Amino acid sequence: MIDNTIIMGINAPREHQAVITQLIFELAYLYKQKLIPYFPYPETMIDASQTSPAPDIMLVDPETELTQTIIEITHTQGVKKDLQKIQTLMREYGVPEGFVYDYKRRKWYRFSLETGEVEEDNGFCKIIQRDLKEMIH
Repeated sequence: MIDNTIIMGINAPREHQAVITQLIFELAYLYKQKLIPYFPYPETMIDASQTSPAPDIMLVDPETELTQTIIEITHTQGVKKDLQKIQTLMREYGVPEGFVYDYKRRKWYRFSLETGEVEEDNGFCKIIQRDLKEMIH
């Protein structure tokens, strides 16, 4: 008898995936309408030439293939770890702007590579001149 069991790793909760879906939908719409110049990728490696970390969402310049913004979606207990994660990725790959969104508290955190500071309650993405808070319903 053949065992058809599918082994799956731990996946993100539905609420986590719902936030990613909403953001990707809104950002892709803006890109398609030529209102923003960056293409949104869900859970894609930063460096396509080798195995590399995959943020929840990346905004990428289609011409240079450079990542301009990364976004991590988390819950309250994961905020500190994900803030550290995006800061490390941003420094390593030269990504100018990053965000962590706590979907339990509905709170945004913005990190700027330029200033090196975390701003609480700030979902404004300077790269695209849009508030990410408005994209989640």
